[in-house]
Formats: sequence, C-alpha cells, structure tokens
Amino acid sequence: MAAAKWGTDSPIDDPAREQQVLDTVAAQAQQIGADPDEIRAVFRDQIEANKTVQRALFRRWTAHPDEAPTTKPDLSVVRQTINRINTGLVTALADTTPERSSAVCRPELALAVVEVHHEKHPDLLHTGALVRSLMTVCR
Repeated sequence: MAAAKWGTDSPIDDPAREQQVLDTVAAQAQQIGADPDEIRAVFRDQIEANKTVQRALFRRWTAHPDEAPTTKPDLSVVRQTINRINTGLVTALADTTPERSSAVCRPELALAVVEVHHEKHPDLLHTGALVRSLMTVCR
C-alpha cells in the first residue's frame, strides 16, 4: 500500500476508505452469522497497523530517497487484492470463534508471532505492526 501511495495525492489516513472497509467486513460478518462488531474491531487493528507501516516507510523514503520505490503498483489493483484477502479473513475469523475465545488464544497467538519473526525475519517495524494487527483477535 505504501508503495502505491508514495509520491501521489493518496493520503495515508483515508477515513472514507477505512469506513467503507469496516462497513463491508461488518456486513460480510453479519451475512455469515459472525459478530460484526468483533470483526470490525479486528479490522480496525489491521488498518491502524497498516497506517503505522505506511507512515514509517514514508519517513524512511523521505530521509533516504534512494530506498524509495521506483515503480508504483496500481492502487486500485492493490485495493482489489486487499478486498479479496479481507473476505477470506472475515470467514477465517468467523470459523475460529471458539478457538479465539479460548484461554490459550493469546499464548498461542504470541507463539505464532515469534515463529513468524524467526522464520520470515521481518524488520522491527513489520513485527510491531503484526503485533498491533492482532490485538483484538483473541476474544
């Protein structure tokens, strides 16, 4: 998302787009019998984590222009991909409600974050964003 917005008029904070995403996932949740407020909360965390990454990358690229992307993905294509992923995530959240309600959810989620960090080696920015994005996954 950051690369698609870099050097354009597209803002990092886009309340109208954020509301559209939240309304869409809440409606999808309701259609499949999941709690729309719970799904909305998880997606709010996803959005906030994404904006944190975008802001940090913009600061990095401003300070080090040689690290900035030289090509830009089409924002509408990126959003279509995100919409597709979001639909799958709504379903996955609905399907895992019992697991996400269990006492072991938080420790298992923390272990999963550690595993991702060790296997994928994301930088601290992306590891922090992952943690932020998962704050309301466990009920």
